[in-house]
Amino acid sequence: HVQLVESGGGSVQVGGSLNLSCAASLSTYNTYCVGWFRQSPGKGREGLAAIDNDGHTRYADSVKDRFTISQDNTKNTLYLQMNNLKPEDTSMYYCAAGRGGLIPSVYDIWGQGTQVTVS
Repeated sequence: HVQLVESGGGSVQVGGSLNLSCAASLSTYNTYCVGWFRQSPGKGREGLAAIDNDGHTRYADSVKDRFTISQDNTKNTLYLQMNNLKPEDTSMYYCAAGRGGLIPSVYDIWGQGTQVTVS
């Protein structure tokens, strides 16, 4: 089955940028809708951005105009470009594949996460 591996997290100053990547093990990942989520200690998992099978993108209000989701199907890779980062963006970031939208429960396949720290 499809496995997802995130990378690109790290520490960055307020106002800085990071580009997260999510590599899929199988090309069949392209049959899924994909998205980015984050979760901080003691909080629920939050949907940030998603791409549907028709290429339609959607964003949470908290990241709209700062984050951009994209994918390169030739590389089986999903990206999240994050700009103008804020301390409240500090979290563990996950990519996922599933039925689409920003609700975590409809996603079946998850990566292990990559930590982003903004200070």
